[in-house]
Amino acid sequence: MKTPSEDTIALSQWMAGAFSNQKQALENSKLYAHIWVFFRPLPFEFFSGIGFYSEQVYDYDLWSPYRQGVHRMVDRGDSIYIENYGLSDPVVYAGAAREPSILKSITPDCIERRHNCSMIFKKDGDRFLGCVEPGNQCLIPRNGHQTYLVSEVELTQTTWISLDRGYDITTHEHIWGSGAGPLKFEKRESFAREVPTSIPPQ
Repeated sequence: MKTPSEDTIALSQWMAGAFSNQKQALENSKLYAHIWVFFRPLPFEFFSGIGFYSEQVYDYDLWSPYRQGVHRMVDRGDSIYIENYGLSDPVVYAGAAREPSILKSITPDCIERRHNCSMIFKKDGDRFLGCVEPGNQCLIPRNGHQTYLVSEVELTQTTWISLDRGYDITTHEHIWGSGAGPLKFEKRESFAREVPTSIPPQ
C-alpha cells in the first residue's frame, strides 16, 4: 500500500467541502434551483485509502437529498479514477454529510459498486477536469427511457462546475439534464482537514 500521490491528495482536498450554487440560482431563478453538493471524507479504514460520502440536496429540504453516493479515489498514475458506489438503503443515511453520527453508521457492506460509472480526473493547470469513463455504459433509467450518463466536471480549490446529461441508449436523444448549461457551485465550507493524506501506522 502506498501513500496517495500529490495530485490525488490535492483533488481530494479540493473536493472535500460544502458547495452551493446560490449565486447562480439568485441570478436566474427560473432556470436554476438553489442546490448544495457535499463531499464528506470517510475514515481511512473504510477503503484503506481516501473515500467520500456525497449528497446533492435542494436548499429548501436539506434532509431529503435527491442524490447520494460513496466514492473511492484510485491513483492511476496519469489520472485519478473515482469509483462510484450506491447505497443499499439511501434514506437511512440522509444528512450524513452534515451529521457525523450518521456518517459513522455507513459501512462497506451497505454499498454496491456502480459499474462503468467511474469518473476520470486529470490535472490541468490550476484545475482538475473530470468525465465519466468512456463507453456510454453508465446506465440510468429515466422518464421511461434507458439512458447513458455523460458527465463533465471542472474543479478548482474554490469551485465545482458540473454538467450531467442523460441520452437514450438507442436514439442518443437528450432525455434529461440541464439544457441551460452547467451548474456552478462555490465552496462554502472546506472539509480538507478530514482527508486522510497518509497511511496510518499498523
